[in-house]
Amino acid sequence: MNLKSELESMQGRSFLKEADFTPEQIEALIDFGINLKHEKQEKGKVTPYLHDKDIVLLFQKTSTRTRLSFELGGDDLGANTAYIDPTSSQFGKKESVEDSARAFGELADGIEYRGFEQADMETMAKYSGVPVWNGLSNEWHPTQMIADFMTIKENFGHLKGITLAFVGDGRNNVANSLLVCGSMLGVNVHIVAPDSLHPTQEVQDLANVYAKKSGAKPMVTSSIDEGVKNANIVYTDVWVSMGENNWEDRINALLPYQVNMEMMKKTGTPEGQLIFMHCLPAFHDKNTIKGNEAFEKYAQLKTPGMEVTDEVFRSKFGRQFEEAGNRKHSIMAIMAATLGDLNLFKEY
Repeated sequence: MNLKSELESMQGRSFLKEADFTPEQIEALIDFGINLKHEKQEKGKVTPYLHDKDIVLLFQKTSTRTRLSFELGGDDLGANTAYIDPTSSQFGKKESVEDSARAFGELADGIEYRGFEQADMETMAKYSGVPVWNGLSNEWHPTQMIADFMTIKENFGHLKGITLAFVGDGRNNVANSLLVCGSMLGVNVHIVAPDSLHPTQEVQDLANVYAKKSGAKPMVTSSIDEGVKNANIVYTDVWVSMGENNWEDRINALLPYQVNMEMMKKTGTPEGQLIFMHCLPAFHDKNTIKGNEAFEKYAQLKTPGMEVTDEVFRSKFGRQFEEAGNRKHSIMAIMAATLGDLNLFKEY
């Protein structure tokens, strides 16, 4: 793969879902993120690919890692960023998505958008005339994927043939993106969830199309034993997504799918070839308001943790904070590839 050539092929384009790019382009973003990370570590700074570019950061949903990654990453790359929080603009209240897109496109060179409906992301990209990056929607979380597979490649040295078991709510945006993106890259993604929380058939069909080309072997199952067998990565996410409040139903449905040491042992994977990942935030103890409320209210929870026990979260398997740190480097790669001056490109 010619890395610079693949990056140049993404110039001026939006990244709204994984399928917007080819598998080769996705892998190029991963490698570019690793390059930028090494450049920052070795030199203390990175090439200013976005010098004097203006970027709008539009958040309809609150955020920690995504916001910091775009703000700090944009600053590292030489850009000016303007943050719009869920309450401080007319977006969605007195101004439509189309009208906002047209205005933002006149004001800025690029737009990060974290919202609800994927259709709104498409509208933003259509009418703004500048690259739009999906910071999370109800359906997809593509910027998370570049960080996730970057973390996996750093830990294992390659992607093809790796097996990742996502355990929990198998029809949320992270599960959808992992299944499709993994299938693009030759990673065997297993979605391990109750039947009622499996990905839609449309998502599964899309993953299978990519898997036929990459050689990946995706799986969707309610069987924990079958789903985690031979996994190199056990991955989970919160059980109740942003905007939902169905705590008791999710706890009852997903408690058997809690990631604990027994589940890690069920993989049968030798030590040194198994890691744990989580896109965060995580309810692994009761040191949060929501986590403590749930533990006190629902007797079903025998330990303070929900989707993952504190024992696993703090164990030698955990890579969740490395994964969080890679959000910045991977998001920098996305912004630089689609908006930056690639005449400055140098490979590390």
